[in-house]
Amino acid sequence: MQDIRTGEKAIVAPQRQDASLNFIGRIRTPWQERRECPRQGTFDGPRCRIEIDDIWGEALDGIETCERLQVLYWLHESRRDLVSQMPAGRAEAVGTFALRSPARPNPIGVSVVALIGREGTTLLVRGLDCLDGTPLIDLKPERCAFSADKESEK
Repeated sequence: MQDIRTGEKAIVAPQRQDASLNFIGRIRTPWQERRECPRQGTFDGPRCRIEIDDIWGEALDGIETCERLQVLYWLHESRRDLVSQMPAGRAEAVGTFALRSPARPNPIGVSVVALIGREGTTLLVRGLDCLDGTPLIDLKPERCAFSADKESEK
């Protein structure tokens, strides 16, 4: 567990489990430690790999038509007990839900990435901001060709 910075507040988090997740793969990035990770990924950032478990390979069919993807991942090395945090450069603490910090009750990360290629069950992307080996929860197109148009929703 990481130390608490001046102005931050932690709680004793509930121990109940209300859901379960099945990780569908791993994310490969150049960052081995949290302090190395960018605060937010950019489309001109380093090329990273999203390795999908073989069992989910068919779920990637058609993904090449997407320019950008939403990547949901489990921030496996994050604290889960902070209700307020002291962001760098701020004079006062801010509530956890007002930040993109990885320290959260359910440490789910979300990034929008540019899809630059596919090699079998591996996606090549730019725009991630997580540690190498981060467990992958899900992928979604940023925009979907199969969404209902506004007229058909009326």
